[in-house]
Amino acid sequence: MLLVHGLGSSWRSWQTILNPLAAERAVVAIDLPGFGKSPPLAGEVSVRTLSNAVAQFLSEHDLVGTDAVGSSLGARLVLELARRGGVLGSVVSLGPGGFWGGWERYIYQSSICFSRRLVRSLQFAMPSITGHEWSRKLLLAQFSAQAARLSPALVLEEMRSYASAESFSLMLRDLVRGAPQEGLAIGSMTKPLVIGWGRLDRVCFPRQASRAQQLFPDARLHWFERCGHFPHWDAPEETARLILETTGD
Repeated sequence: MLLVHGLGSSWRSWQTILNPLAAERAVVAIDLPGFGKSPPLAGEVSVRTLSNAVAQFLSEHDLVGTDAVGSSLGARLVLELARRGGVLGSVVSLGPGGFWGGWERYIYQSSICFSRRLVRSLQFAMPSITGHEWSRKLLLAQFSAQAARLSPALVLEEMRSYASAESFSLMLRDLVRGAPQEGLAIGSMTKPLVIGWGRLDRVCFPRQASRAQQLFPDARLHWFERCGHFPHWDAPEETARLILETTGD
């Protein structure tokens, strides 16, 4: 099973569900190019080129056809690879970015830019901020509905990665201004595809779920109640269960 993180994150963002997944499956959690410990791509940074890089990684490691789970940007990438066919097995896409309508893309861009500037300016205080439930809740209000429950170590790692990701700005620009996500005709999917969305998502608004499903009509839409943009943070047990039930056939 391949795990693909979101914009500014690293493979460590999956720590909330790694143990239950690894108990059932062989898990490969990657750092996308320009994020975490992976060097950036030379040249264009876009959904297309990152998708190409993931496909190349799978081919080089004899993992073509593996099941995949993506979050946010990673959710968009696994949908793109599912659309291409012959790359992935079953797919779970959690809060995919890119299904904006009109003004939503600019709200997304401005809010993400502001949050990154804030996180970068507060790096000196991050160990203290992430160490308290009330400050974790404030810091991650846009991303998580249950941030107070998260491990301080996980949040600190996420904030470090968010601030330092080399390809952050270029990838954000492509998400907002790049080519729209293409879909698949009904009946095209041969493996299960689930799109998961948090009812309280303040990054990719819940209304966008219907647009994603229109483009991928074979997908099953799963709603996470009382969850924000990262269901694997806010409802780890439910998320792990959904992933294991969807994949592995």
